[in-house]
Amino acid sequence: MALKTKEQYYESLKELHPTAYILGEKVDNPTEHPLIKHMTAAVAKTYELENDTEGKKFLVAQSDLTGEEVSRFVKFYKGVDDLMAKVKMLKYLSQRIGGCYMRCTGMDAINAVGIEAYNCDQKYGTEYWPRLQEFVKMVQKNDLVVFSGVTDVKGDRSLRPSQQKDPDMYLHVVDRNKDGIVVRGAKIHQTGSMCAHWALVVPTREMREDDKDYAVCFAVPNDAEGLIHVYGRGTLEAQPLQDCDLGNAEFSKASPMVIFNDVFVPWERVFLCGEYEYAGDMVRNFGNYHRHSHGGCKCGVGDVLIGAAATAADYNGLPKISHLQNKYAEMLKVTEAIYGCSIAASVESTETPSGIYTVDPVLSNTSKLYEGKELAEVVRLMIEVAGGMTTDLPSDKDFANPEIGPLLTKYLKGVDGVATEDRVKIFRLIEKLAFESRDIVSNIHGAGSPETHRMTILRNANIEAKKKLAKNLAGIKEN
Repeated sequence: MALKTKEQYYESLKELHPTAYILGEKVDNPTEHPLIKHMTAAVAKTYELENDTEGKKFLVAQSDLTGEEVSRFVKFYKGVDDLMAKVKMLKYLSQRIGGCYMRCTGMDAINAVGIEAYNCDQKYGTEYWPRLQEFVKMVQKNDLVVFSGVTDVKGDRSLRPSQQKDPDMYLHVVDRNKDGIVVRGAKIHQTGSMCAHWALVVPTREMREDDKDYAVCFAVPNDAEGLIHVYGRGTLEAQPLQDCDLGNAEFSKASPMVIFNDVFVPWERVFLCGEYEYAGDMVRNFGNYHRHSHGGCKCGVGDVLIGAAATAADYNGLPKISHLQNKYAEMLKVTEAIYGCSIAASVESTETPSGIYTVDPVLSNTSKLYEGKELAEVVRLMIEVAGGMTTDLPSDKDFANPEIGPLLTKYLKGVDGVATEDRVKIFRLIEKLAFESRDIVSNIHGAGSPETHRMTILRNANIEAKKKLAKNLAGIKEN
């Protein structure tokens, strides 16, 4: 089986038994919990579209490892075309899901790890690259979801991993034997961890020799012994818990904390262990890839933001007002710039010794910085266009009440020809798009902090070369 159906994905989750806590309670079947099931539905939608005639064009590719058709989410980037196709796939999915679908972190991590696993093998004669290839073959064959464990809890951020008073503030190796390693620590902001099959863990930062126990990369099943998922709170939680006022009723996102409480990892699933000089490049590659991914998915979400604003204006009876048209243009300017930078980063990609292509870091990080600052303006303009009914609407339960429901339907109607129910639905969607905290923070801090994005641009932009261009045009002779 190289491609799962939506139904097969749901069945595969029944075979997993992760240790999970949600709002203080241990939950046996987290993917069926009201706060998780809509997230699982977003992942399931990707499987549905893999088997759709149109969706297959975006989501399915030929594996360079097996020659079979596989999900693009578990494929190595082996050229410009793969990177372009990734961005277009993510845009396509976001337009249909309206938010996160929890599979791109694993996709980007597989490729980031591959580059440095290969490089490490060339220097030290290790076997990380063939191990990773076997892991990817297994994931491709079974069409599995992989989430990437990147961000450590970090403790005192002024101190390096090996300098922390509590050594577990960064995930690290606590034991080694002939069978494998044992790791301890915690990763936070783990998008989609509760609805994945595997975790692929990478270092969170550059390491030095004293930090070598923290320079570790590996894969473990989502229900490995000692692996604990803890749901991370978000806004608008009362709605799914009460099964009402859902807006985008089918899909949502959650980013749990994942604790590695002395988790055993067999050697065949270890892809870096102590070779500290590769940790920094591994996470930098991941960051560049994931900022590149955001250019696709956030442009797709941006299309939904614009569409929701314009629909609300129509339902309010204001379809062709000039100042609203100007706002749509401003919104489009932002979303298309984000997308364009990621497309350009694909075109300007380069091949690494592993055969995996890496994106242009300046362009991918420019896309992400623009998203972090300007996508908030798109959200603001959506609210400005839509109006005050973005908040304070009565509950679905009020509409269902026979005493006041008819009055609400009467007084909350907009333009003739549009049912009050549909008008309420578009405002519920706008509420979710605007005020879901995970998405708002992801726009800014997703794939690393904005300062990291700026540092990456500066590291790769060659300011000295630009100064030389200016001096030449000014007629300045350098000694």
